[in-house]
Amino acid sequence: MRNMTILVVDDDPVIRRMLEKRLEKEGYEVLIAEDGYQAKKIFPQQHIDVVLTDLIMPGSIGGIEVLDIAKKINPTIEVILITAHSSVDTAVEAMKKGAADYLEKPINFDELFLRLEKIANLQSIMRNAMDLSQAMDTTESAAAVTIQNLEIRNAELQGRLNAIETILRDKQSPPYDQVDKVLDLLAAENNIIIYPQ
Repeated sequence: MRNMTILVVDDDPVIRRMLEKRLEKEGYEVLIAEDGYQAKKIFPQQHIDVVLTDLIMPGSIGGIEVLDIAKKINPTIEVILITAHSSVDTAVEAMKKGAADYLEKPINFDELFLRLEKIANLQSIMRNAMDLSQAMDTTESAAAVTIQNLEIRNAELQGRLNAIETILRDKQSPPYDQVDKVLDLLAAENNIIIYPQ
């Protein structure tokens, strides 16, 4: 579950470094952005599973904007907001816009790792569901082709049976001619040659 890539977005270098060290120690791959502008440049260039972003940052790209940018680029990216107690209401609003969760400062790393494990588990379940769905689609497609081929074969055999019935009901033809015609029809079906005895 530790194979996730996490983008840490925070204008505070101490918090960035602390998050980077703790996350790497837990086995996560960590990318760093000093602000929302840098994060915006990273999104199209890197695969990111989770964004851990400060809610309030200088400039016009704060945590909410980082959330919007991430979700536009890839709706499966999960975003956890880091917020001061006074901004909890804003964080709750952000969750309505698609944020996975929020953490209050100072960061409780036990809570953070629990949330990351939850996200990893959900992503794993989603991947398994997608794999299962693709497998089912492939199976359904193969079954549809098989059924179609069987229906075609059934129609061909029904046509031959109808032809045999027509030959055998023909009262104008002598029985030996009828048998020869039926044998010729069967031989053509099986691609064999029937030699007269």
